[in-house]
Amino acid sequence: MKTVLITGSSSGFGKATAQLFLANGWNVIATMRQPQDGLFAASSNNLRVAALDVTDARSIRMAVSEAVNAFDGVDVLVNNAGFGAFLPLETTSDELTRRLFETNTLGTIAMVHAIVPHMRQRGSGTIVNVTSSVVFNPSPLVSVYTATKTAVEGFSEALHYELAPFGIHVKLVEPGYGPDTKFRTSMMAFNDANSFPAPYQPLLDARMSNLPEATTSLEDVANAVFRAANDTGATLRYPAGPDSVASAKMRAGLSEDDFLASKRGAYAVPRQ
Repeated sequence: MKTVLITGSSSGFGKATAQLFLANGWNVIATMRQPQDGLFAASSNNLRVAALDVTDARSIRMAVSEAVNAFDGVDVLVNNAGFGAFLPLETTSDELTRRLFETNTLGTIAMVHAIVPHMRQRGSGTIVNVTSSVVFNPSPLVSVYTATKTAVEGFSEALHYELAPFGIHVKLVEPGYGPDTKFRTSMMAFNDANSFPAPYQPLLDARMSNLPEATTSLEDVANAVFRAANDTGATLRYPAGPDSVASAKMRAGLSEDDFLASKRGAYAVPRQ
């Protein structure tokens, strides 16, 4: 029986992913900053819920050690923990920027750093890093978030080559936008005079009118992570959700100039 360690498992993509692995007979170490009882319907024999803050080195060491000892090793690490921010760069504080990078980027790197020696000694393993479709389909008002996820993409591709000689596979799962109503609600929560001063209102209006009709479900992401975790082939990237898949195909099918022109048109951005 294989074992997976998943970060950010208290809700959303992480929780859905943990449930899918449990349903398929895996041992699961579901980690979160504040462990909660009763999150998963599963036997305690193949489930461990552990405390983990990916921004804290001591917490990482303890969680990885607990995971390795719980089921005599970890076969798959899923780096899912992270959060987003929908704001113009101008109103994104330095503190928020640092928090985004510490969690989304440095937290992922730290988790990989902690698990690689274990997987290298075993001669096998898979690392699945969850990013976002913004890495190939950037949009206004998520510039810092996009930077954190794009950094993980470059990091992961480099590791894809670096760790292959040791039997360690590195994969990327790229979710699209979440359920439409949830995404609209989270975006509108920032729509005030302080977050979006007047010069940015046209961009906000254009962004709100250009949300995809088909969005990514929790199950889309969980299924993509599960496929990536079980794939020992050379595939690196797994767009997750119909909007992400469509965006990836559009970007691949257009020249750079045509893609940029389509984005400028969507957001009424003048050609520079």
